[in-house]
Amino acid sequence: MIPIPQYPIYSALIAKLTGHQVGYELDESNNWAASEEELQKRIDEAHAEGIDIKALVIINPGNPTGQVLSREDLQVVCKFCAENGIVLLADEVYQRNVYSDDKQFISAKKVALETPGCENLQLVSFHSTSKGIIGECGRRGGYMELHNIDSYVQAQLYKLASSGLCSNIPGQIMVSLMVKGPDPEDESYKQFAEEEAEIFEGLKRRSKKLVDGLKAADGISCNPADGAMYAFPSVVIPPKAIEYAEHRGIAPDALYVLSLLDETGICVVPASGFGQKEGRFGFRTTFLPPDDKMEEAVQKLIAHHKLFTARYSDNA
Repeated sequence: MIPIPQYPIYSALIAKLTGHQVGYELDESNNWAASEEELQKRIDEAHAEGIDIKALVIINPGNPTGQVLSREDLQVVCKFCAENGIVLLADEVYQRNVYSDDKQFISAKKVALETPGCENLQLVSFHSTSKGIIGECGRRGGYMELHNIDSYVQAQLYKLASSGLCSNIPGQIMVSLMVKGPDPEDESYKQFAEEEAEIFEGLKRRSKKLVDGLKAADGISCNPADGAMYAFPSVVIPPKAIEYAEHRGIAPDALYVLSLLDETGICVVPASGFGQKEGRFGFRTTFLPPDDKMEEAVQKLIAHHKLFTARYSDNA
């Protein structure tokens, strides 16, 4: 089971390994949380089709949605997996990227250990050096932590890992630095702390600037980007544009983002590439550009939306 919207690597790997993808929809009106009713509905549907659910993925903080799951959200998922004998795969690579003052990252393992009924939950947690505050894209390093995983399965995973001989040296160094940075008494600590704080505050500032700017436009709505480095706005697309997109054989929001690229040079990803409810359209964008570029990008996004809407209006 994978969340919808989801990071497409999950659906791609399921297809590659000839598995069955079962999506559970996140509730946009409830800040992209997963309800117990939705999870139960999807597993019942799967069982009716003869599909045996083996694992369930959560992405926290979310990609592409930017949500941060609350303790209550995580308890729902942990209990569901424990009760149904499902392995929980917790993608927590953006755990350092939480910008909302009233939100905090809580690991799935912490919730499982503190929640009655989850004592036997099978859990795999993931972290990476190429995401988050460090954000060393291309520096490939990461780890997974196994909790309550059968010893035979662990042995097979170790065999698989060892068959790759040795991970790259830069990746090993990056993982070491990620899990244990400089100590306060170290000579490098002051510079490390200042640079990390500067990066974090910049992301926090730009996340709010992007979301506030998008929400100010007619026909665009966007939940707060509480974490990660993405916003996932919903866009109202005129019926004429939907009809034209269908004629071209592409998704309506793909037509929208291609127009955005042609008109402004801004490249975003259509929301249809991540999965979404039928009838919803939108895109995923980051808030990584510098402040001055971010301000310019927001204005161009709003101007393009007005232009696109006018182009395909009934009066056009």
